[in-house]
Amino acid sequence: MNDAAPAPTPAPRRARLRAPELIGKGGWLNTGGKDLTLADLRGRITILDFWTFCCINCLHVLDELRELEEKHRDTVVIIGVHSPKFVHEAEHAAVVDAVERYEVHHPVLDDPELATWKQYAVRAWPTLVVIDPEGYIVAQHAGEGHAHAIARLVEELEAEHEAKGTLRRGDGPYVAPEPVATDLRFPGKALVLPSGNLLVSDSTRHQLVELGADGESVVRRIGSGERGFGPGAFSEPQGLALLPEGSVVVADTVNHALRRFDPATGAVETVAGTGRQWWQGSPTSGPALEVDLSSPWDVAWWQGKVWIAMAGVHQLWTWDPEAGTVAVAAGTTSEGLHDGPALEAWLAQPSGLAAAGDRLWIADSENSALRYVEPDGDGYAVRTAVGTGLFDFGHRDGDAGQALLQHPLGVTPLPDGSVAVCDTYNHALRRFDPATGQVSTLATDLREPSDAVLVGEDIVVVESARHRLTRLRLPEEAVRVDAVAHRTQRAATEVAPGTLRLDVVFQAPTGQKLDTRYGPSTRLLVSSTPPELLVAGEGAGTDLFRELALNPDVTEGVLHVSAMAASCDDDPANEYPACHVHQQDWGVPVTVTAEGTSRLPLVLAGMDS
Repeated sequence: MNDAAPAPTPAPRRARLRAPELIGKGGWLNTGGKDLTLADLRGRITILDFWTFCCINCLHVLDELRELEEKHRDTVVIIGVHSPKFVHEAEHAAVVDAVERYEVHHPVLDDPELATWKQYAVRAWPTLVVIDPEGYIVAQHAGEGHAHAIARLVEELEAEHEAKGTLRRGDGPYVAPEPVATDLRFPGKALVLPSGNLLVSDSTRHQLVELGADGESVVRRIGSGERGFGPGAFSEPQGLALLPEGSVVVADTVNHALRRFDPATGAVETVAGTGRQWWQGSPTSGPALEVDLSSPWDVAWWQGKVWIAMAGVHQLWTWDPEAGTVAVAAGTTSEGLHDGPALEAWLAQPSGLAAAGDRLWIADSENSALRYVEPDGDGYAVRTAVGTGLFDFGHRDGDAGQALLQHPLGVTPLPDGSVAVCDTYNHALRRFDPATGQVSTLATDLREPSDAVLVGEDIVVVESARHRLTRLRLPEEAVRVDAVAHRTQRAATEVAPGTLRLDVVFQAPTGQKLDTRYGPSTRLLVSSTPPELLVAGEGAGTDLFRELALNPDVTEGVLHVSAMAASCDDDPANEYPACHVHQQDWGVPVTVTAEGTSRLPLVLAGMDS
């Protein structure tokens, strides 16, 4: 008998790159006032989460990381690196609000000038970077769906560095801020009940709140106040819609579900969604309680159905209460601004809906646009009233063709046929008049308005970041404000003219392989703005690389790249292996110059060799 101990399993060989220091002009949050350095984190496994609070995919990742954060809290430190897209997101107070609003329970570095983003060569929101206990980058992941891979990597790193003596266990640097007492905390949407009272989604407290007609006195609270999916619980609810029979449909956003609330009895039931997030390849229609949804943000009753702003997949869906079914109604899941037949149109995180006659108005937030759906022949079409796309935003009044918004979240039809827009990141209430094609400003000095409802001759605005409803008298004439225009702050990537090699880097997690049982397990979709930027290489394919031919007459633009890869457990003996989908959309601003690169690597998962 041999009593010798078995030889230890050798640690996996992996590429390592020294991690740059963490710097950000806005300083640190959730640390009790302490500035952190990489030296402070030595001995711990550090996960950098590059996020921005407008981004629905970033919010998905925050939720994906919660379980890992709790399970490995003595070895893992998650650091949120807030890297703004919109000008408003560079305001420190707005970052402070977002950290509370989305219950971020780890340190956050406020990096308004994208200094750390650039040091780590990040190209997409969200991006996760894993740093080992010795201060080396060992993995990078863009997009959603990587929590399982990171959890596996964390376990490997724990074992490896425990054996080396380089792992340091203990409490992390997170210090919770002091709670603030208010009746509402980051309310999302509101509606007027038949009683005249107001129902408000109190999103950060995971409740609905019924207020008196004054918009201030609390009549009752609905929901436990804790995250959950049971009969008495919500998880960051947002949109509300009154059905003809008097019940209220609730967009229960982080539960990926629709709930129905009966004001008469107080009962809450689930009417659509499974509680799981929709992924590419999942059903897009069928029995409502059997189909996954993805971050429904608002709901509206129109054309005999409940229309759903499905922010998580850049689409509109419908729920038919009589048939008990859901179905996609508009959008392709590609993020962008493209009009036309509803099922061919592109949207970008639609977050507000309002029905008015034969139009369903849409606050298309990431496009900074006001859009609408209308009947078109036997189907529907999507049109744009205000906005030009993902990268142009600001506060500019006048002709709709050149007017600018900044990440609007709400839309409200007005009695004269015009539309009020909660222009959230401009802290303003704007107005679009379809009769004249003009955009003007109704009110300013609101704090992140996210919805508004008409009450008599007044309009009641949900001031989300002031935690209150604000009643305004609709002015007889709107005002004009000084124009401010912005573009996304990210520096353009310099690319050489001619042929550009696009490589999406994907390495399956340890113990997994690409799932090829039913055909190709990868997908790549490429387009550009303007379309003339690409002479060849646009369209869909199954390879994660592409040769792109650039137009010599176009010197700048944006490459839109969408990639997906499915991987499964690599165990031939397992008849039902666990599978995971990894996906990400990139918008890469490029400038064509002779000194530019001829290869564009985008990391979906792994390290670019």
